[in-house]
Amino acid sequence: MAKGHRSQIKRERNANKDTRPSAKLSYARVSVQKACFVLDAIRGKDVTTALAILEYNPRYASSLLKKLLESAIANAENNNGMKVENLYIAECYANKGPTMKRVKPRAQGRAYRIEKRMSHLTVVLNER
Repeated sequence: MAKGHRSQIKRERNANKDTRPSAKLSYARVSVQKACFVLDAIRGKDVTTALAILEYNPRYASSLLKKLLESAIANAENNNGMKVENLYIAECYANKGPTMKRVKPRAQGRAYRIEKRMSHLTVVLNER
């Protein structure tokens, strides 16, 4: 059992929280492998360059990540009071989400399983 009062334990836990601005998109209808192609292109870049890359990237995940990055930028401005020109992408990753299982009928009465994968996308910004 932990030592101290419950409020003290909560205070200590909240002191260790990451204060960097971030945004998360859960249950995105794109597989982790396909999202990682786009994430690798913007990792470590400043936000204006990353937005330009996402604007002209033809992949479906880039449109999702563009909205997510804009949300993270807005969080940095409004909640943390950071300047946009100093921001860069410190972390961006995709975690595996649940998989929707569907059935596709095939020849001679067989059924093939179709797996529609989802992912949880996260973008974390930081100031230079």
